Amino acid sequence: MAVDIQPACLGLYCGKTLLFKNGSTELYGECGVCPRGQRTNAQKYCQPCTESPELYDWLYLGFMAMLPLVLHWFFIEWYSGKKSSSALFQHITALFECSMAAIVTLLVSDPVGVLYIRSCRVLMLSDWYTMLYNPSPDYVTTVHCTHEAVYPLYTIVFIYYAFCLVLMMLLRPLLVKKIACGLGKSDRFKSIYAALYFFPILTVLQAVGGGLLYYAFPYIILVLSLVTLAVYMSASEIENCYDLLVRKKRLIVLFSHWLLHAYGIISISRVDKLEQDLPLLALVPTPALFYLFTAKFTEPSRILSEGANGH
Repeated sequence: MAVDIQPACLGLYCGKTLLFKNGSTELYGECGVCPRGQRTNAQKYCQPCTESPELYDWLYLGFMAMLPLVLHWFFIEWYSGKKSSSALFQHITALFECSMAAIVTLLVSDPVGVLYIRSCRVLMLSDWYTMLYNPSPDYVTTVHCTHEAVYPLYTIVFIYYAFCLVLMMLLRPLLVKKIACGLGKSDRFKSIYAALYFFPILTVLQAVGGGLLYYAFPYIILVLSLVTLAVYMSASEIENCYDLLVRKKRLIVLFSHWLLHAYGIISISRVDKLEQDLPLLALVPTPALFYLFTAKFTEPSRILSEGANGH
């Protein structure tokens, strides 16, 4: 039996916290913000988050974890170019940094010490922006009920980015100083400087658009992977299968994009019906095959040469 000592709650995310429990008797306090790790239920009582994240939640966290890794790899490749053979070691180091950051983030999250998290179910977009739903009963006084209704999907990303930054600052400068001998002193640390710019940008992106990204990330993955694959193949003047197979790096880029295609398809379908959704993965090679079959009509090499000549 639940016993209230205050009138009913107003607002979408205000709830009553459990003060005392004795057997079947539960005593709840005044209406206000729920403690961290809890959210309101339909009866406006704060309940602990005890559910396991859904597959879609894990895919979202995987997407947010991939962003800094992909950006690391992009800037390492951009600034290394053909001047240094250290790019591979930097790529591996970036992968190690992000992997360790992900593991440590899971270990320090509740429950502490295990590679598992408990969460609250995401019900709607407003769950990500509870600060916009603080009620004003008399239109003067605001009852502040801002809390993490999507615990821990919002804050765990910030913790992960913080660990990524710390590990990068501890490991990468030593590695670059030792093995990036082919680059000048001003160039060898540019990939690290780039990370000091994109980590704050990713943090603001998560803070402002976390809810929008949660619902849009499958489509973002598909669109960006398709565009970047087309740009890469045209810039590399790949017009047939032989051009694709002549260098291992091109195959690595192709397979990486195929993995992103598959990730996006799985995220959209959520694999609710396994026997119906898995055949969709057969579409993964389609963009690359379409490009190869139609490249002879567009002739990317001619377009690039004309662009270089200013025509």
